[in-house]
Amino acid sequence: MHSSIQSRSDADRNWRRFVLFRVLFNSRFYYPVLAVFFLDLGLSVTQYTLLNFAWALAIVFTDVPAGVLADRIGRKPLVVTATFFMVGEMLLLTLAPRNGGLALFLFCLANRVLSGMAEGMASGADEALVFDSLAERDRSAEWPLVLDQVMRWQGLGMVIAMLVGGAVYDPVFMNRIAGALGFSFHLDQGITLRFPVYLNLVTALAALAVVLGFREPVVRQAHVAPVEKGEPETATTAWGLVLSAGGWIARTPVALFIIVGGVLLDSVIRLFLTFSSSYFRLIALPEATYGVIGASLGGLGLVVSPLARWMVGANSLLRNYGLIAAIALAALLGVACQWHLWGVLFIVPMGAAMMALGFMVSYYLNALVDSHHRATVLSFKGLAFNLGYGFVSLLFALVLRAFRDGNQADLALTQGLRFLPIWLGLTLIILALSFAGKRMLLQKKY
Repeated sequence: MHSSIQSRSDADRNWRRFVLFRVLFNSRFYYPVLAVFFLDLGLSVTQYTLLNFAWALAIVFTDVPAGVLADRIGRKPLVVTATFFMVGEMLLLTLAPRNGGLALFLFCLANRVLSGMAEGMASGADEALVFDSLAERDRSAEWPLVLDQVMRWQGLGMVIAMLVGGAVYDPVFMNRIAGALGFSFHLDQGITLRFPVYLNLVTALAALAVVLGFREPVVRQAHVAPVEKGEPETATTAWGLVLSAGGWIARTPVALFIIVGGVLLDSVIRLFLTFSSSYFRLIALPEATYGVIGASLGGLGLVVSPLARWMVGANSLLRNYGLIAAIALAALLGVACQWHLWGVLFIVPMGAAMMALGFMVSYYLNALVDSHHRATVLSFKGLAFNLGYGFVSLLFALVLRAFRDGNQADLALTQGLRFLPIWLGLTLIILALSFAGKRMLLQKKY
């Protein structure tokens, strides 16, 4: 009786800490000024794009090994390590020399590598820990509620981070606040550009305190949704886990479609969002609005969360992915037009599509996969997503370089934004042709 109560208590404890961890880990105060932050530090647009590629590459080399370790030694050690890396990446940005040439690039490169490793370590392990905590108490059906809470609270956290991050980055705004409070000192961009990073260092330390309180589930349960090709065979070695999980994905058309379709959509949307502040400059938006726009995007989670939860219950997998693809493609076409000021409206459907996609990928994969391979399969998903993002980032860097004309960075970015909807449209056509024979499977609800 005591063990049953303790197990239920651990499930609720992990649930609450998972929500708080995701909020602290993902609500980055420098997101509303992400691109301009690195450019104002002294990097070029091409260097910034290459850093994004390095970030994705770091996740690629970390993701699957981390998932295997999580399935073998436990999920908590991986999440704790990821949070330590988050602390390290923030410290590097506080120390990076502005306009420091090679030294600056190396500091930023180390930051991106640590950040990627942190993402890779946490990818799958945190979800697997909480899902198994619920499953051992036969509460797997509550997983959509957990995702719903994560999206809602993460949305609120993003609203706060975007508003505060955008505000503290702006020296004009900060000087007005200082004057209103009676201070006579003057702040310039060289000082305020690191304020969002200092705030993120605080949240990283808070996240570390949260994850230290996670508790490993005692029993690991199987998947909760029927699969067409059965479960992966149990493997006892690390390499066996990788082969088993990878083979299961390859033999399960539904899982393969979830991952491949997610990669194609996520990589392009995420690439655009990393350049969103540069896009805002291109359409002549004042910098003071960046934080407000970012906060609005974060607040989308409060709307998208219940909608995505309803969609997975009411629609088939194929229909849901089709809707997200149509929204993303239409938004990218609008972005390519680069309408001054009004072009900002296309950022809303883009952000909503990415949030809904993240919800659906997590929901479908956790429902399909067996617990003994859950973290490894989720890591394969993370590996695929970041390989896709890294490849598209590298391709985008080549497009920018091809259209670069002297110091006219805006011209290159204009052509790059026109390239994105073309790329997404072509890859979605290839995806549809590749899975045409599995249409009946994809039209089911899971």
